[in-house]
Amino acid sequence: MAEAGQEEPGAKDLPDEPRTKGGQRKSLGELFIGSPAFKGYTTGLGVGPAANLDLELKTLFQTSAGWAPESIRTGRVEMFPTRPAPHVVEFLPQTTTGQASVVYMEETTYSNAAVETAEGGTYQEATLALTERAQQVRKIAVFLPLTDEQLEDEQRSEAYVNNRLPFMLRQRLDSQVLVGDGTGVNLLGTASVVGIQTQAKGSDPIPDAAYKLFRKIRDDGFAEPSAIFMRPAIWEQVRLLKTADGQYIWGHPSVPGVPTLWGVPVAETTAAPATAAIAGDYVNFSELAVRRGIDVQVSNSHGTYFVEGKLAVRADVRCAVIHYRPKAFGQVTGL
Repeated sequence: MAEAGQEEPGAKDLPDEPRTKGGQRKSLGELFIGSPAFKGYTTGLGVGPAANLDLELKTLFQTSAGWAPESIRTGRVEMFPTRPAPHVVEFLPQTTTGQASVVYMEETTYSNAAVETAEGGTYQEATLALTERAQQVRKIAVFLPLTDEQLEDEQRSEAYVNNRLPFMLRQRLDSQVLVGDGTGVNLLGTASVVGIQTQAKGSDPIPDAAYKLFRKIRDDGFAEPSAIFMRPAIWEQVRLLKTADGQYIWGHPSVPGVPTLWGVPVAETTAAPATAAIAGDYVNFSELAVRRGIDVQVSNSHGTYFVEGKLAVRADVRCAVIHYRPKAFGQVTGL
């Protein structure tokens, strides 16, 4: 064995390596801290000489070719911007029905012949007539295909689908309540009901035309409007009306509150027609009769889904919309 300070015979010559006071080989970090480059920066010189650590680097160790940083996804899911629901149906009384249609009687003839009559005089004859009306229960439905793995590997996907599909049904129902044409499998919306009031805007400001419609509903329908539905772009024209000296007629921008038009609540919704506003006494003369509430079902018995590991999630609702007194409803056209 060689004496202290001498190399063993046959040992391979090695270049002198920097060591600590304890004789241990200095680490990469220690070499860098002791380098002139690092000392130049730490002493406030701003620029130091390059440090030569005598290391051979074949590939730069960086996030794109090394250890990528881990980023954990948050639990937030930002929904697609779309019309909120429900909104319109909130203004309709909701009931249930066990039938395939809602059948009722409407008094279509009313002739009041009541008059003051002298003793022994002849009574005047009144006239009454009833007509049977019916609104069919219709189904609104939707389905979504997805894989077994999607439900198994992401726990929140089931709740997401179970919430999103019913939302689609309620959104469609809002639209049908106002503009459904009643043909085929469509519900009969307010705008398509025969006999509702109509008021053309013409040269009138929107508030004037709306008031004239309300007056018709009161005069001819003997009803009190409980809501008026219009698109935000139409309500904007009303909300921004000003006097000749620049004062806002419908309240200062800093004033909060529920939008109203002549005391009637305004429901801003893109479910309303683009060129009309729909109003009526929904509280007393409309009804949403639900045959079956929203039902969500899952099955792999669709086409080749079983052998493909797929599922079909379906949701539907069955209901009817009734407007009992057509003259209690109306629309301002030409907006």
